[in-house]
Amino acid sequence: MNCPADIDRSLLIEGLGKGLRVIEAFSSGRASLTATEVGQLTSLTRTAARRYLVSLVHFGFAESDGKHYWLLPSVLRLGQTYLDSARLPRVARPLLKDLCERIGETCALSVLQQDEVHVLLQCNPSKRMAIGFPSGTRLPIRAASSGVAIASAFSQGDVEDWLSSRESCRREIFAHEAASDFAAAVDLARRRGYALVDTGIDPGLVELAIPLHDRAGHCLGALSATFQTCLYPSSSLDASLLAPLRQCADLLGELV
Repeated sequence: MNCPADIDRSLLIEGLGKGLRVIEAFSSGRASLTATEVGQLTSLTRTAARRYLVSLVHFGFAESDGKHYWLLPSVLRLGQTYLDSARLPRVARPLLKDLCERIGETCALSVLQQDEVHVLLQCNPSKRMAIGFPSGTRLPIRAASSGVAIASAFSQGDVEDWLSSRESCRREIFAHEAASDFAAAVDLARRRGYALVDTGIDPGLVELAIPLHDRAGHCLGALSATFQTCLYPSSSLDASLLAPLRQCADLLGELV
């Protein structure tokens, strides 16, 4: 589990980082924000926040009514550039779609980025309502089975070191749960070979995830399936969901 690499700060363009934080301040619950609100969310002054927001409007990434600001669809170009250029999501897309149709459940590919799980791709079966977390969703590592599955691919010592390195982090990484609970969940997933976590979206809706490795054995992320527990007795999980997930992960791991 990697921590951000140390970089010579004299090489950094701090303004770029601040501008990206301004974009990240918007969310489903904060679709429209004032300069004051953005400043509070990003630790910028109101004046600085307003300059970044006005710049986003000028470059076509945001719109404003003079007081409130909101993002425009053009922001999606930033994420789409990654999906189009990175090998993992390009290779995974058809395999994930095939897996989704085979098992008849929503499937996803996720990766760990610092303290968050990022859902890169999500596929839904034909003629079925989408469930689970859509592409682009960012979740605290403990809130998703994908995060637990990814962590289980590392040794207990690596996980403990990673947790220790984040003790002083200002973010609430584990929501209402202690780091010890996360470590226990990771240990269980390591012994089982998979992680099973309640999504918190709907009663009985859970996410089953396994780590994804490349040919060299390095963990790239996790493959997952989201489903209603009432449809699968625990005795049928292996044949119905785990086996297809593992087959897909093995094939994908050989191709990337």
